[in-house]
Amino acid sequence: MKKLLPWLAAGAGALAYGAAVEANRLKCESRQIELPRWPSGLAGFRIGFFADLHIRDRQTVHLTRQALEWLKDQNPDLLVIGGDLVDRNIPHYRDLLRAALHDLHFFAGKSVAIAGNRDHDRGDVELVRQVVESFDCRFLVNEVWSYQGLQLVGIDSANAGSPQPFATLMKTDPAKPMVVLWHEPDMVDVLPVGPELMLSGHSHGGQFGTPWGWTPMKTRNGRNYVRGFYPHAPTPLYVTRGLGTTFFPSRLFCPPEVALLTLA
Repeated sequence: MKKLLPWLAAGAGALAYGAAVEANRLKCESRQIELPRWPSGLAGFRIGFFADLHIRDRQTVHLTRQALEWLKDQNPDLLVIGGDLVDRNIPHYRDLLRAALHDLHFFAGKSVAIAGNRDHDRGDVELVRQVVESFDCRFLVNEVWSYQGLQLVGIDSANAGSPQPFATLMKTDPAKPMVVLWHEPDMVDVLPVGPELMLSGHSHGGQFGTPWGWTPMKTRNGRNYVRGFYPHAPTPLYVTRGLGTTFFPSRLFCPPEVALLTLA
């Protein structure tokens, strides 16, 4: 037991550091995403993207407001929120979510959100929808929204919702570009061929990592695609590390992320 004590102490120290420092150190990333079938008329289209807010306390509210503040300065063509907006079914989470999304009004008419598994199993999807739509932000559950010549296809959570990828894609025009928004990244392997890009969250980038990139923590339908851009997935896929945390309110070698994606 004595031999284990230094390792236990080191692990506890790492968790404490990750909770106090890294989980609060938002990384703002600007990336160019090269897509083989992206139309030249939409070259340079910019998407602000974050997911996994897991709103439950002042820390998660603050991170979300930081992300929106940075994106306000970038002024993207479109803002996407990739699910898991809430984390705990507590009486005042609606007020916390409103506080977190305070600056979403800046993106009125040019923003869209989808449901994640936590919005189903820890919250109330219709309440989340009401809050989101009060900011003139679309909330897509197996729905399609056409915006500036682009079709946004929002699929319900694979882990906790009622996803209808085939029926939803039937509502689209195959002659127009499509971006699929689906919370769980591994679902790219069952997505019908056709969309130009898929955006996901859910994995938190592993939440805990190592300096050499190994991520020991994997989640259901977030095992094969964990973080970053996967150009050779069946549909090109970008997976954000997200803003919040789950299980432990800590991160290590995996800071929270808000992204500005320039599509070309």
